[in-house]
Amino acid sequence: MLTAVAAVSVAMLAGKVYQPAAAEVVPELTPQQMASLEARAFETASTPAGLTAPEAIPVQIRRGETFEDAVRRTGIGEAEASAVAATLSNAFDLSQLRAGLKFETAISRPRAGRGDARLIGLTMRTGPASQLTVSRSFDGALRLRALEERVTQETMVVNAKVEGSLTATAQRMGADAAIRRTANKLFGHRFDLDRDIRAADSFTLVFDRSVTENGRTIDTGDLLYAELKGAVFYRFQRPGAREVEYFDAAGKSMRSSMMRTPLDRAARVSSSFGFRVHPISGYRKMHQGIDFAAGTGTPIVAPADGVVIEARRWGGYGNWLRVRHASGLESGYGHLSRYGSGIRPGQRVRQGQVIAYVGSTGASTGPHLHYELWRNGQRINPGSIKVEDNVQLAGNDLAAFRAEKSRIDRIIASGGERRPAVMQASVNGLRPAAAATRS
Repeated sequence: MLTAVAAVSVAMLAGKVYQPAAAEVVPELTPQQMASLEARAFETASTPAGLTAPEAIPVQIRRGETFEDAVRRTGIGEAEASAVAATLSNAFDLSQLRAGLKFETAISRPRAGRGDARLIGLTMRTGPASQLTVSRSFDGALRLRALEERVTQETMVVNAKVEGSLTATAQRMGADAAIRRTANKLFGHRFDLDRDIRAADSFTLVFDRSVTENGRTIDTGDLLYAELKGAVFYRFQRPGAREVEYFDAAGKSMRSSMMRTPLDRAARVSSSFGFRVHPISGYRKMHQGIDFAAGTGTPIVAPADGVVIEARRWGGYGNWLRVRHASGLESGYGHLSRYGSGIRPGQRVRQGQVIAYVGSTGASTGPHLHYELWRNGQRINPGSIKVEDNVQLAGNDLAAFRAEKSRIDRIIASGGERRPAVMQASVNGLRPAAAATRS
């Protein structure tokens, strides 16, 4: 409700009746001014005469609906829905709206329980850092206001010590899900993220992000640098290459032949390779894999490039997946909740690609991943696998890498960079009307 009502109050306090030729141009507001307006909005909008306090109602346009159809589902009448649409159409071409567009309304209803509801305000995001609001002033007129935050492009340097888990700490420090996944995949080449990482271990992440003046991250770029326990990873895209890679400080590839764990985040080993008392049968028997305790839906990634050879139901393993890799190695995954997109026999997969998700299918006492490795048809302990490094850059590639490494090192030494950014992207297909003026 804060979003819609705060936006409503901005127009209500402006003191001018809306002129339909264009959106009202207003000076930019500081975060402190916005907070003050929010408080005043609740005072003025919470008890409209004869109406209930405004209720925040999110709306999503359904397939085949017009904007007016969607807004009428809040309970307002046909005439009012038409008036709101006419107001918004001065800033955006509403005929181009696609199904799935979301916006928020603030709706008051008659206290007597009879008659149509009344729209107090509407907020629609039109870009990563911009939004339109429609509000009703004291005299009943509808007002239109366009708000756009300044956006800064910055390169963040996050230095932290692990508290709880590496993933949780990185999230608290501002790394989004994509950055955390990349970091975990890189660190997974060198460490078992459950057993090798301890509280107070230091790490560094460097990445680009676009941030609004209120501190909201609206976009992130690639992870430029990651460091953990002496292992460093520099992002570098070789000239002419389609994919980015990560190298150590000397230009040696940090992409190993086989990742140590197949999960994209730290997970506790709940049962190791070797003899154990089976949790269901109660008999002592050989456990020919490693079990990782993880929640249902945790992504499982391919530890190396390979080809899917099985994706089927298999007895006590439940949903089962098997992948053939180079050098006579094969990997197997049991108790899956589901497979990754496009995963089927014959499908090629790349190292780090999500191939399945943790579950509890088959003979299982709870959500976990059963992970097996074979070498030349014989099961082996996954913990015993030795990883090998890949290429060493040379010639022009090495010279270009050293230049990029120097740039990243300067950013780290300075603690980060900030620079203006212009956001051109739209949201949900919205495009500005030609005559609209936005503040």
